[in-house]
Amino acid sequence: MAAKRLLNGYGSEDDQNHSKEKRIRRLPSFATVIREAVRAKTLQNFCSSLEPLIRRVVREEVEHGLIEGARSIQSSKSPQLQIQAPQSSTLELIFSKKLSLPIFTGSKIEDEENNPLRVLLIDTNMGRTIASLPSPIKIKIVVIDGDFPSDDCKDWTKSEFDSSLVRERAGKRPLLAGEVLLTLRDGVVAIRDLAFTDNSSWIRSRNFRIGARVAPGSFGGERIKEALTEAFVVKDHRGELYKKHYPPALNDKVWRLEKIGKDGAFHRKLSEEGINTVQDFLKLWVVDPASLRRILGGGMSDKMWEGTLKHARTCLMGNKLYLYRGSPCTVYMNPICQVVGANLNGMSYNVNELNESQKAYVEQQVLEAYKNWNSVEEIDGLSSTGLAPPICEPIPLSRPLIGLEDVPPVYHAEAYFQVESLPNDVHTHFIGWNQNTMHTTSTHHVCSTSNSSSDEENIRSYG
Repeated sequence: MAAKRLLNGYGSEDDQNHSKEKRIRRLPSFATVIREAVRAKTLQNFCSSLEPLIRRVVREEVEHGLIEGARSIQSSKSPQLQIQAPQSSTLELIFSKKLSLPIFTGSKIEDEENNPLRVLLIDTNMGRTIASLPSPIKIKIVVIDGDFPSDDCKDWTKSEFDSSLVRERAGKRPLLAGEVLLTLRDGVVAIRDLAFTDNSSWIRSRNFRIGARVAPGSFGGERIKEALTEAFVVKDHRGELYKKHYPPALNDKVWRLEKIGKDGAFHRKLSEEGINTVQDFLKLWVVDPASLRRILGGGMSDKMWEGTLKHARTCLMGNKLYLYRGSPCTVYMNPICQVVGANLNGMSYNVNELNESQKAYVEQQVLEAYKNWNSVEEIDGLSSTGLAPPICEPIPLSRPLIGLEDVPPVYHAEAYFQVESLPNDVHTHFIGWNQNTMHTTSTHHVCSTSNSSSDEENIRSYG
C-alpha cells in the first residue's frame, strides 16, 4: 500500500509538471495577438459599414409589408384606408416669377424684378391660363427642403409634399415671418410681406424652397397641386451688409464693385486717394485710367481689373448733366466726366464738328473740372436748358488728360444728352477723340449749322 501511495504520489507530481508545460506552450505569441486584434478591428469596421445597408433593406421591407398589408385591408374592409397615390389634377398653384437672389434673413422676399412675389392658380388643360374658382380660397406659404422633389420630379403626392416641410429649430421663431396665410381671389394673390428668420445652413441640403399650398379645410373640390420655387440658400443678414449691387449706383461705396472687398487692400488704397464711391472710380477711369490702375497696384491682376471695370460700366448714369464754367469756356459733361459738348459765343456745337485743337482745349477744361469738382454745377439734363432736341450723338474721348497745361485756349461748343448706362465698348481716353458713339436712351443736342470758315474766324479771335 505504501508503495502504491508512493507510486500514485510520484505520478501525480509528474502530471502536474506536464500540465504546466502544456499551459506554457499554449500561450499565444505577440504576433498572434496583434493579428487577432487586427482581424477583430477589420470585422468591426465591416459590420459598421454594413449596418446602414442592413438598416435600409430592413426599412424597405417593412415599408413594403406595411403597404401590402394596408392594400389587403383596404380591399377587404374600408376604402378610407387606401394608401394615397399621385392624384391627377388640372388645377395647380405656381409662382409667377423666379426669386430675387441672394436671400438674407430679415430681408423682404421679392421676385427677380423686385416686385412682390405672386402665386397664380392655373388650369393645365387650358394652356396654363389663370383659373378662377367660385369662391376665394386660403393659401398657406411654407418652407420646403431644397432636396425635394427628388430627381426634380414634377409630380408628387400631397403626403410627399407635407413630409418635406421644414419647421423651425428648437427655441427659434417660425421660419417665415409676415404674410404666410393669404386669400386667393380670381386666381391671383400677391405676397407683399415675407421674410426668413433663420438661415438654411443647419439642414442637410443647406437649401430651402418656398412652397404654396391650399390651407386645410379651405377647398373641398379636387386636389390643387402645390407650388414650389427653385432651391436657394438663405444667408445670415450680416452678409447683406457686404453684398455687391447689380447694377451699382453712382453713390454706392466703391467696395460694392466686384473684386474690391470692404476694408480690404484695394479699398484702403482707393480711400487713401479720395476714391470713395463708384462715381469717383469711374471719373478717374475716364480722366486717367493709367493712374487708377497704378493705385490698385500689382495685387489686382489684369483679369480682376477687367472684372471690376465690367461691373462698374453697368452703372446707371441717370439724367444729370454737369456744367463747368471755364474762362471763357463752358463745358457740359455726364456724371463721370465724359464730354457732352461746349459753348462758344452763344452757339451750340456738336463734338463731331470740333477739330483737334478745339478738342484739346475742351479736354483741358474737363481736367480742370475734375480737379475742381466742387465748382461744377449740376443740372437736370435738357429740361433745364430750354434747348431743342439735337440730331447728333456725342463722341467719347480717346486718351488720358496728361500734359494739357500748355494747350492754347481755342473755343468751346455746347450740347446735351441723357445717358442711361456706360457702354461696354467705350474707351474714354482724352485727345484724339474716336468715332465710337455712346449708347443712350434719349440723346439731346443742338447742332451748329456754322461752316468751317466761321469756325476758323472764331478760333483766331480766341487765339
